[in-house]
Order: sequence, then C-alpha cells, then structure tokens
Amino acid sequence: MTFILPLNITTIDTSQINMKNFIKLSLCALLAIAFISQAQAADKKVDGTWSWTTPGRNGGPERKMTLTLKTEGDKLTGKLESPGRDNKTNETAIQDGKVKDTEVTFTIVREFNGNKMTSKFSGKLEGDSIKGKTTSTRNGEDQSRDWEAKRVADKK
Repeated sequence: MTFILPLNITTIDTSQINMKNFIKLSLCALLAIAFISQAQAADKKVDGTWSWTTPGRNGGPERKMTLTLKTEGDKLTGKLESPGRDNKTNETAIQDGKVKDTEVTFTIVREFNGNKMTSKFSGKLEGDSIKGKTTSTRNGEDQSRDWEAKRVADKK
C-alpha cells in the first residue's frame, strides 16, 4: 500500500515504515528484558550467609550473629542464628523480608519468658556488606542502632 502526499511531493512505502517500527519495537522489548533480568540478578546478590557482632550483655564478650538469606523474586526468606543461654544457638526465622534493588528489609520476632521483642532491620547492599539500621521497642521506647553484616565465604 502506498500513500500519495498532496502536490505529489513523494510517495511513502508503508511496508518500509512497518518494518522500521517492528525493528524499533523489537529492540525496545530486548532492552526491557535485559533490564528486568539485570534487576533480578541484582536482587539475588543478597543470597548467602552474613555475619556481624553485637556488644555483649553487661560488658560481656561480643556476640556473633549469623544471617542466612534467600530471595524469591522480591521476597526475602531466611533465619538468624544468635548465641543463647547455656552455649545454645537460637534460630529465628525472618519475617516480612523484602529486597528491592539494593535495599533489604526484614523483621525478627523473639520471645523471652513470654515477652515478644520485635527488631526491624533495614539496610543497603554494598558489595559484600549490608549496612543499615535496626530498630526495636523496649519498655515502650524505640531504640535504634547501626548494623553492618559482612558476607561469609562459602565453605567448599
């Protein structure tokens, strides 16, 4: 099909226009797929084992915390292992875990003697570390502190 413009300036072959549009659309689709794949790969960078220390109680030795994370889309699952009493290790599943680009958030809910304590973690993935804040409520007051977890190398 061809169109003739007024004054017979030129004619346009629509098959060439359609092919150009198809090529442009195909390139846009490929770029979108590449962008989505890259974003999903960035989210997976948080998968693995992470570790950090916190000050001990009443001036005692530091306590090592170990966090294992796994992503499923933008959902984040995993567990936190922390030292307990009598040399036992406490394992607590993370809740409400999310990852978006380099932002990581999750909640830890622990129970001691019938009392629940909730800690909300937020952080930013920077290479082999996650840096951020943790907030908890104690005696009706919010307490916040910095935390930084380092990636633990996989044992082979």
